[in-house]
Amino acid sequence: MNKIWIIISREYRTRVRNKTFLLSTFLFPIIIVLFIVGSTFLAFKSKNKSRIAVINDPGYLQKNLDSDSSFVIFEFPNDVTSANYQEKGYAGILKVNADTAAKKYVIESKKSLGIETMGFIERQMKKAVEYKLLQERNINRQLLDSINKASKDAAVIANELDTGKEINNKMPYIIGFGCGIIIYITMFIFGAMVMRGVMEEKTNRIAEVIVSSVKPFQLMMGKIIGIAAVGLTQMLLWIIFLMLLVNLLPLFISSGTLEQMQQMQQAQQSLPGGSNNTVAIQIMSATDTFVNDVNWWLIIPCFLFYFLGGYLFYAALFASVGSVINEDPQEAQSLMLPIMMPIIFAFIILSTSIENPDSPMAFWGSMIPFTSPIVMMGRIAKGVPEVVPWWQLFLSMALLVAGFIFTTWFAGKIYRTGILLYGKKATWKEMIKWIRRS
Repeated sequence: MNKIWIIISREYRTRVRNKTFLLSTFLFPIIIVLFIVGSTFLAFKSKNKSRIAVINDPGYLQKNLDSDSSFVIFEFPNDVTSANYQEKGYAGILKVNADTAAKKYVIESKKSLGIETMGFIERQMKKAVEYKLLQERNINRQLLDSINKASKDAAVIANELDTGKEINNKMPYIIGFGCGIIIYITMFIFGAMVMRGVMEEKTNRIAEVIVSSVKPFQLMMGKIIGIAAVGLTQMLLWIIFLMLLVNLLPLFISSGTLEQMQQMQQAQQSLPGGSNNTVAIQIMSATDTFVNDVNWWLIIPCFLFYFLGGYLFYAALFASVGSVINEDPQEAQSLMLPIMMPIIFAFIILSTSIENPDSPMAFWGSMIPFTSPIVMMGRIAKGVPEVVPWWQLFLSMALLVAGFIFTTWFAGKIYRTGILLYGKKATWKEMIKWIRRS
């Protein structure tokens, strides 16, 4: 046992001191937070205030065209033309075309106004025409606005039966897919890292020297657990840094910026025909829900367990493949395919486990150790014990532990023979024969 700890310590210290590990560990959470902050900031700042001059008003636009004081302002000057609108400080001019065969409303501008600006202008123009038609038919505009507002308020929300708390249906997708993708990627990355490390030691004949002092199984387990400790350290540091950065984020945002965001949100909500679902508001709302409404005391421990369990389960198989490969990349690809297929299949059924966590495919996918690290995280995101009973969660964990013990035994038999095998191409059929003989 002492020899395994020596190998674990060597693997851990060597990889933790690597520059790539240090950079990825400290830069990843910063990049994530900067992406969220940058997306929110750009969503607000990208909305430059645009003044639009309306000419040839038929008589109903000035009364019915609504402006947004922080985004698009409609003005009705008498001395603005296509030649001098820029000198007057306008971003463009809105003309009512007299030719009925052509488009009735035309925006003229030397520069592109942007998709969001053009969309806002088009929505307000449609509203203005709608109000004109209402007036012609003696229908009260305020009455229609109140009806539209009432119909928008008739939203369907999902509440928990016992607590009455609103259920966020989008967040399980984000949490489930996020955790599933991270486990999916890291199993490939760290599994390939184990395989590459075994291949290098075998190719450089280092393994021959090491196995003279330790058993091949001890060497394999030391390498697997050492790299697992590296991955777990990195994940824990990422979680801690992300939580710290998210909690400290408000300290770095000026009060003026926060006030501007609130004013823009209020203006969007109060504007007739406007939308309170702008990208920036959605990001702010999702961030608040992500931090405060998710049961992180359940998600984080389960994620770490399935991340570590999935890695250990597959790392032994990757190590066994690395032990029989000489220097041929094509040989590695053919032997890795049977290992990679269950991981890819688990990712494919991840969406099913989130959409329908009680389906037979989701249930069995979360129980079978080959797919459970990815699939079960999708089900857990929907709620425990509301959707996933505790017995299913514990059974899945127990089966994953049992699966790790089996793959370790299975891979150890292959590793013991393959690590000292040179100049011969091995197949899965031949490796199974090694296990039977041993």
